[in-house]
Amino acid sequence: MLSVIFYILFLFPICFMTDMYWMVQNLLFLLSFIFVLMNMYSNYFMTISYLFGCDMISYGLILLSLWIVSLMLMASEFIYKYKNYVNLFLLNLVVLLILLIFTFSSVSLFMFYLFFEGSLIPTLFLILGWGYQPERLQAGIYLLFYTLLVSLPMLIGMFFVNNFTGTMNFYLLNNYMFNFEILYFSLVMAFLVKMPMFLVHLWLPKAHVEAPVSGSMILAGVMLKLGGYGLLRVFSFLQFLGLKFNFIWISISLIGGVLVSLMCLCQTDLKSLIAYSSVAHMGIVLSGLMTMTYMGICGSYSLMIAHGLCSSGLFCLANISYERLGSRSLLINKGLLNFMPSMALWWFLLSSANMAAPPSLNLLGEISLINSIVSWSWISMMMLAMLSFFSAAYTLYLYAYSQHGKIFLGIYSFSGGLIREFLLLFLHWFPLNLLILKGDSCMLWL
Repeated sequence: MLSVIFYILFLFPICFMTDMYWMVQNLLFLLSFIFVLMNMYSNYFMTISYLFGCDMISYGLILLSLWIVSLMLMASEFIYKYKNYVNLFLLNLVVLLILLIFTFSSVSLFMFYLFFEGSLIPTLFLILGWGYQPERLQAGIYLLFYTLLVSLPMLIGMFFVNNFTGTMNFYLLNNYMFNFEILYFSLVMAFLVKMPMFLVHLWLPKAHVEAPVSGSMILAGVMLKLGGYGLLRVFSFLQFLGLKFNFIWISISLIGGVLVSLMCLCQTDLKSLIAYSSVAHMGIVLSGLMTMTYMGICGSYSLMIAHGLCSSGLFCLANISYERLGSRSLLINKGLLNFMPSMALWWFLLSSANMAAPPSLNLLGEISLINSIVSWSWISMMMLAMLSFFSAAYTLYLYAYSQHGKIFLGIYSFSGGLIREFLLLFLHWFPLNLLILKGDSCMLWL
């Protein structure tokens, strides 16, 4: 792990050199490919160095972080073109990347907490520094305070665990089974807000709508997965309490997922529609994870990775339209089939992945999650049926409303996509459908 970390540390000076924007991006792509070859397919922590190691869960999520950050640079060409504090932007992204890698590869619970909170700061800077509307200040404060408020109990809970067991190492904590209710709530709540669970999800659509495209991509692609990753880690020693209390979160998530899906159907802003759909998807991930069944845990991991690629790709598409038309409203972004015919295929491909159509990785994840939730309680079938139906409904609404219909009169031109944009969308869609062939590494790691 140390080799990867040093590689990124040496990117810091490059950020400050003139005209090194694409160089940083190429080096990050190179690192992604090097990391693919360091395959750490193991349930045990491998490549351990001081505080960092890597097992199967970390491996997938670190790879996702590297990939999404590389693609963020590709999507944010406008920042490079208009010289909008390029060097600071690069530095911000590289710092964010290194914090995310630290978070996913920490072997100790405390180090995980430290970097989990640290990754908030560059995200906040992204929203405040490169966001669009003046409301971005409020969005940033929402993001910060929702997350920080519930993180304090978690810190206290971790110190209690340390006092009780004398260790914070994930691997050693697996030997313990705690039976302290307050400990359970203090450890789990922080991750539920980060996921975000319905009822504590309000910071997410706000942050997404105000963030620049790179902010939306990293939020949807990686930041939401921090919550799921944390839960996967702490449930190894909270199983006993999980059996007692998990029904609360499953019920909230399933009912919330349906309500959020209905909210999706009345959005007129492209970005907020995609953001609310993320809440619905993470709701089903959370429910499956909370059943603590084999299918549920592996399915939630698969869907987290799939959703990271798919949602990020949809935000790129929304941004491509925004750069052409200067608006994200569906009332103006309609009939795009006439305006950008070459993009309609990409809208279709990524929307169908969002609906969990085969052969995307979303399908594998959703089938496993539906299996696990129904096996936990068959009453949940009603909610799952509605969730699946509305998930298809709002995706279809997004696709049909934006591509078909009469084109807005203010647009009287024609626009092809740039090669950079096609490559960007291809690099989201291709791994999403290729990973289904490597489904064993998503499902057989436990």
